[in-house]
Amino acid sequence: MRAHNRDQRHPGRPSPDGPRRAAGRRPHATEADSETVVLYGWHTVTAALANPARRFRRLLATENAARRLAEETIVLPLSPEVVRPDAIAQRLGADAVHQGLYAEADSLPSPDIDDLALDGNVLALDQITDPHNVGAILRSAAAFAVAAIVTTARHSPEATGVLAKAASGALEHVPLVTVQNLSRGLASLKDRGFLLVGLDSTGESDLATVPLRAPLALVLGAEGKGLRLLTRATCDVVARLDVPGAIKSLNVSNAAALALYVALAQLRKPHP
Repeated sequence: MRAHNRDQRHPGRPSPDGPRRAAGRRPHATEADSETVVLYGWHTVTAALANPARRFRRLLATENAARRLAEETIVLPLSPEVVRPDAIAQRLGADAVHQGLYAEADSLPSPDIDDLALDGNVLALDQITDPHNVGAILRSAAAFAVAAIVTTARHSPEATGVLAKAASGALEHVPLVTVQNLSRGLASLKDRGFLLVGLDSTGESDLATVPLRAPLALVLGAEGKGLRLLTRATCDVVARLDVPGAIKSLNVSNAAALALYVALAQLRKPHP
């Protein structure tokens, strides 16, 4: 299946005085600072609030959301601006489910690929551009305690807006390692002892039967295009996910979750 890239609306920078209680004006439609990320939704924003490494620039909350923050005694690094729900919707678009919370914050630092610990497993994404898919992959990565996700500076969505919402707080738990060239990044992981396993429907072996070891890097390609030739050639093995039903291909975010389950189940097995 080919990945369906949805347009991600880029929120405009709020006006300097900001919309507080009486805010109903449409904000200026200028571009936001490239280093500023937009976070919205209850789980996304509250996970960021709980992350001491996250630096906030602005926090908007509806009355109900502000009351809930107080009731749940969530520590706030800055006072929220209490606004009407439509003031947040104007920044995000009518279809965004913001649940009364909107924040602007600094990007989290990107670790260097050579600094990744050798006692964890990673995912590498080969030009997966749909922010919904990448966000869902992040959420699965957090659930399976993945140490990091390696992605490219180009042909990858930014860690803001739709991606952050789809990740549902996982951005605060799974570091994103950004490399200029994925094949060179993978080669660096291989030099440090990582086993590189590419996932592709045409893989020669079922992932469940591939002898795996830690540290492990699972490499995922974009829907439709799959792994690029150089990426595929850099992997130690290319495996497939055998499924019993009539449809043999999975959405890439579902494939990531299944691959993590299969791989980690094998890694946990005691070796004879």
